[in-house]
This record gives sequence, C-alpha cells and structure tokens, in this order.
Amino acid sequence: MFSLRYAVPMEHPRGVVILDFGGQYAHLIASRVRRMGAYAEILPPETPAAELKHAAGIILSGGPQSVYEKGSPQADPAILSLGIPVLGLCYGLHWMTRQLGGEVKRGKVKEYGKTKIQILKSKLKKTGLFAGCPKEFIVWMSHGDEAVKLPEGFIQTATSGACANAAFEDPERKLFALQFHPEVTHTEYGNDILRSFVDLCDTSPWSVTQYRERISEEIGQQVGDKNVFMLVSGGVDSTVAFTLLNRVLGADRVRGLLVNTGLMRKDEIPQIQGALRGLGVTNLHVEDASAEFFSNLKEVYDPEEKRNVIGRTFLEVQKRVAAEMGLSKNQGPRAKNQWLLGQGTIYPDTIETGGTKHADRIKTHHNRVEAVQQMVEQGLVVEPLKDLYKDEVRQLGEELGLPHDLVWRHPFPGPGLGVRILCADREEKFQIPDSRFQLVQNLESGIWNLESAVLPVRSVGVQGDSRTYQHAVALFKSDPLHISEDCWTLATSVPNASPDINRVLLCLSQAEVPTFAFTPGYITPERAELARAADAIADEELRRDEALYRRVWQFPVVLLPFGLKKGGQSIVLRPIESVDAMTANAAHLPSAVLQRMTERILAIDGIDLVFFDLTSKPPATIEWE
Repeated sequence: MFSLRYAVPMEHPRGVVILDFGGQYAHLIASRVRRMGAYAEILPPETPAAELKHAAGIILSGGPQSVYEKGSPQADPAILSLGIPVLGLCYGLHWMTRQLGGEVKRGKVKEYGKTKIQILKSKLKKTGLFAGCPKEFIVWMSHGDEAVKLPEGFIQTATSGACANAAFEDPERKLFALQFHPEVTHTEYGNDILRSFVDLCDTSPWSVTQYRERISEEIGQQVGDKNVFMLVSGGVDSTVAFTLLNRVLGADRVRGLLVNTGLMRKDEIPQIQGALRGLGVTNLHVEDASAEFFSNLKEVYDPEEKRNVIGRTFLEVQKRVAAEMGLSKNQGPRAKNQWLLGQGTIYPDTIETGGTKHADRIKTHHNRVEAVQQMVEQGLVVEPLKDLYKDEVRQLGEELGLPHDLVWRHPFPGPGLGVRILCADREEKFQIPDSRFQLVQNLESGIWNLESAVLPVRSVGVQGDSRTYQHAVALFKSDPLHISEDCWTLATSVPNASPDINRVLLCLSQAEVPTFAFTPGYITPERAELARAADAIADEELRRDEALYRRVWQFPVVLLPFGLKKGGQSIVLRPIESVDAMTANAAHLPSAVLQRMTERILAIDGIDLVFFDLTSKPPATIEWE
C-alpha cells in the first residue's frame, strides 16, 4: 500500500493525524494540510491514544453516520487528554461533544451546501481559529445532527441560522470543534482556519517537489523484479501513471494497453496514440474491443451493475491480450517474471467506492470492482497515484515533463461515456410530497415565475456523506438561455428542502413543461454515438474560449432516455468548477456559449431536449451515475 509518507523520514514523523470516521472529505483534509507544508497522515479512528502520543495534532473527520447510532465509529477517548491540539469536524465534533459530556441530537433542519455563519468575536481569544476572519462569512455544511449542549469548559464561537453551535472550543485544553467543513474550497477563509490549527501543531515538513522521488522508491519496493501491464485510458491519471512506471522500471518491464471500448470520445484513440508517441512512448498496444463491451452491456440498466460489467470486461480483455502478447507466462506465485496490473487510480476513485473503513459507498469505480479488489488484496496491482488528488497528479505530470495541455486537459471517466449514458427499463414516476417540498409548490404557483417538472429518471448524489439515488427536478422559464439568480438559489434550496431530490436542472431548449416520452434503453452503439456527438460539440464550443476552458474543471455531457417523442433522447450539460473532485460548483457559462451548444446539439437527429445541471457537489455528484 502506498502511504502518505512521501517527504519525511519514515521513523516517527511528527505530523497532523486525521482520524477517518468515513467522511467523503477525510483525504481532502490531509491534502490541505500537506499543501501548507506540514506532514499529514490518515489513520482509522480506533487507533489507540498510545500510538498517537507523538502526533503534532489530531483532526477528527466527518462521517456518514450519526454518533448516537448503535455501531457508529468511535475513537479512543484518551486522545482528548494527550495535551496536543484536536480539531473535530462535523461527525468529529459530535463524537467529541458526547465524549466530554455534551449532547448531540438530530437537527430540525439538515444543512447541505453554503451557509452563512456569524463569529462571536467577543468570546474569541487571539489564539482562536477565527483570528483574521470577518464577523460573517460563508461555510460549507453537510450534516443532519447538531450539538445542542456543549461540554463543560467549552465556549460557543460561531452560530448559523439553523445551527446554534456552529463552532466552539476549549482553548486551554487545545480542543476545537467546527460543524462545517473548512477543508472544502467553498468555505470562505477555510484555509486560514485550517492554517490557524496547523500553526498550533509542531509538525514535520512536507514538500510536493519530493513526490517523484518517494513514489518512485515505493514503486521499486513493491514491484521488485516483476513487470507491470498497465491499462491506459488516455486520461491524465493513467497517462501520468504509465509515464512514471516507464521512467522508474524502464520500457522493457512495462507494457501499456489502450482498450477501445466503443465508449471513447470522438477521435480520442488517434489523439492518445499521437500524444504518447510525442513522449517517446512506444510500448502501447491498442485493442478494439467495442463489440465485446456492447455485447456485455446489453440489457444492463442498473448503474452499479454497469460499472461492474465495464470493470470486468476490462479485465477479460486485459487477460486475453496479455495471453496473446505472451505476458501471461510464468504467472505462479514464485515466478520471477510475474506481471502485475498497473492502474491510474487516484483517491477520489477509492473514497467514493467506500475505500476507507467507515466511508459510505457513493459509487463503485471501475478500478474497484470485486475482481480488481481481490487482486489489490493479493498485492497484484500497482497504483502509484491512489493517494493523490487530481491537482497533485497534474503537478507530478509536469515534474515528469509531460506537455502542459495533456496534463491539464479535462478529466474523463475511465468507463468513458458508459457512465454518461443513463439506462432504464421503466419510467421513474414520482409525486412530490406537499409536506416536504413547499418550495416547488411556491415555484409552480408563480412566485419564482418558473415552472418545474420531475424527470422520469434518477441519478446518484451525496448528501451528508451518504449516497443518494434520487430524482432530478427541471426548471422551465420564458428565456431559457439566461440562467437567472433565482435558478441558482433553487439549485441549493430545493435539495435541502427535500431528501427526494438531489439535482436541479434548467431546460435550455423549452420555455414550457412538455410531455416527456420515455423510451427504455441500455447502452448501444447508436446511443453511444449520440452521446459522443453531443460531447464533441460541447468540447469544441468550450475550447473557443481558452480562459473559459481553463476555468471549467470538467464537463460531463449526459444522455437521458426520454425526449418529446418515442425514441427521442435528452442531453444534460454538466460543466463544473473544482480543484480535487471532492466538492464542485456548477460552472456559469455565458449565454452565447449556451446558445451555440444548444442549437448545435438539437440539430443532432435523435436529440429532443437540452438541460443544464445547476447543482453543486454535494448534494449531487459530478457524474450522474
């Protein structure tokens, strides 16, 4: 396993330890701390206090469970008496509160997304976490519980409209608690707050410039005298991993396989081959397995099963090609020339699969299907990037000398368009409960001068560190290409008001709610070609403005199985802004760009409707499946 210990001696480094209660942002905390030049590592919450006495500080992460539930994750209470700084975030706040005699209850209102908090300046000491912060600012909430009674010795330091005790601390014991997430980019002054905590900790240093040396050393230790067969998708992650393996082990010990799944972007195969040839990489084999993938995906509708099928098919193709290339010889446990499987897996891929002990599964990544997981446990998989985030992978890519345009291209999922083609064998009908969705009642009565409709499909989301598989609601307005502020407001307030909705869209092609015609469908070459054509148009139009392309971090284009007539399909534009994929904002695009995209996509035979996804992550994930 590749640890986070890259830049400091392995013997008793003094750093900030993140105890991971299963929160989706646990590794993001470590990433933020490392960028401050401080060593950080992640450990299970059950780690005994005796093993943490050399830590410079401890951060208790969030988590998907309620602290008062039976079986919820617990830490060693003795860590609160070590005399080192401890910061509890969300679930970590709840655990600290209960352990020290306070009380935690389910909140009257669940808070997901941006929330304004008020700092109680009169109660703060100069050494507090909010030094330098204004009296009011926006933070990122993701919770359903709250501390209703503080432990003895703690003082309330911040409050919000729905949470009286948004922050509190006992500075004498160096214990701090925040209901919100300072580690996400959406929290204003979040880095300042974390830095204030890190400054209280006497940590060993960490530097991103030492990535290559340390990771290279660990690759050599894991691989030994074996060889690596690398699955290359052409995306940033697999390209960086493939290049790194070539540099460390040599081209004679690495073989790359690029599989044409039939779910690639337009002209992507020749583009990938050309880019790698430009890097001097000649050990890449391209295999056209599109017919095999389409055959295996026939009549597969469930998103999780689809990911599993794609992952299994990748392995089947890999094994077949390995045998054809003579790479499957001498595969016994004692074989000197045993071939290991290489993958460009990064951390968001594993955390959203429930890759840490207490994490809730958001989706199964194709690099983490059961067959691959078994190989991981057997030590047969090399994943040099699996503890890194996308921005860190890009920094490493530039250190390896990869072209800037290649390193900073938009991310594209390993399963390709497969997770951007929604499949369903029946229409998802849903009536909004009046008691839980007053906002939409107001919306349809004309308060917002908008109309709405629940779409006949569902998509994956994440709310309060837990997976959701819920409905999307679409807004319709008289000037659909102008995304007004009330639309953005509803994108946050609607999912917060109803657990049945995790996405809000705006229809760009219709001013009034139409009658949707649903058509059952799975992944076929014809549907893949529709998705590919729409994706190419969106990419072309975005690249017309280089600054806009750089501002948008990723741009999924999603195909939905309904339209205005039987057999018709819909397209969802999903441009987002992010740094590390753990959180994301829906990107704001100019009306002229939206108009060109919409008009060109509607000209594709078979596309009836175009939508724009307004939803942040959380409550929606970046991808729809």
